Amino acid sequence: MTATRPAATAATAATAVERLTPDDPRLSWDGISGLARHEDRWIPLRLPLDRVATTLSADFARLARLPAGARFGLRTDAVELVLELDAEPGSAPLDVVVDGVVAHRWHPVPGRHRLALPLPAGANGPADVEIWLPHLSRTWIGRLSLHGHRVLEPLERTGPRWIAYGSSLTHAMFPHGPSESWVSLVAVRHGWRLRNLGFAGEAYLDPLVARVLRDTPAELITLEIGTNAYIRSVFTARSWGSAVCGFVETVRDGHPDTPIAVIAALPSVEREKAVNAAGLTLEGIRELTGEAVRVLQRLGDRRLHLVDGREVLPVAEADRVYADGLHPTPDGEHDLADRAAPILRRFLPG
Repeated sequence: MTATRPAATAATAATAVERLTPDDPRLSWDGISGLARHEDRWIPLRLPLDRVATTLSADFARLARLPAGARFGLRTDAVELVLELDAEPGSAPLDVVVDGVVAHRWHPVPGRHRLALPLPAGANGPADVEIWLPHLSRTWIGRLSLHGHRVLEPLERTGPRWIAYGSSLTHAMFPHGPSESWVSLVAVRHGWRLRNLGFAGEAYLDPLVARVLRDTPAELITLEIGTNAYIRSVFTARSWGSAVCGFVETVRDGHPDTPIAVIAALPSVEREKAVNAAGLTLEGIRELTGEAVRVLQRLGDRRLHLVDGREVLPVAEADRVYADGLHPTPDGEHDLADRAAPILRRFLPG
């Protein structure tokens, strides 16, 4: 085990020391379906792992264990948080956010760690402390210790619940940290409780995901779809629209009144008119997605909305936002959040 101190520990303001396990009710989790325990470690889950095998995809099973969007928080005046965790190789950090400001950004290395994280609280009174887990590597959480506190309370979250399904564009590849993906930024800006169901390279409208969406409470659901279907050539012009309709209708079975916004293929300059192995362009996938949504709207779904990906990000501006022609740069995540936030906000008036 390595002991890591990102900065000098603040002086202890009180003598209280509290040790919590990740399933302690005083920790407010968001973005997960539950916690699975193995010995003295817990792993947060985005999906019920016993059903992941139904995708018949080893890559999807790996992605399902990544805690994208997973965060836990508490309100405390502690001067130090000590976090035990096991990390795997990955390119994303862990973020500690105090009253909305990133106080620590720790880049994990493989192994067992004990992080001593000073908190800018104590003399300033209780603060909202949130830990966003690395979204591109599995992370096992052990016990937490709080030092020098008088206040220890669950972090109150009462905002609307938002489930964001999609590809790597939703999962996020290159943000500064997990709290700064575009979906995380939109959620924090609006006070929404995010459940990130982005699966990099694996947004294939799996029935498993449709059933999870159907059975998970939410006040807003977004479906960012089309990009993976085009890149991997897994759907034809005949099969894609029908698959979209079936996926949406399954979700709708559990959410008769919830706004569902289908985000049809964010742009990619080099792919817009390039024909894939299934005979489709990205433009074509976007058009088929729109037609599927319009069919369901004509059949009476008044809470189903279509967002053309070019409305969020015009094709002419995509390369300025993207790092590689497809995924936003770290600053591009902020740009995308600025563009998407007002569009999505209109689906949840008030």
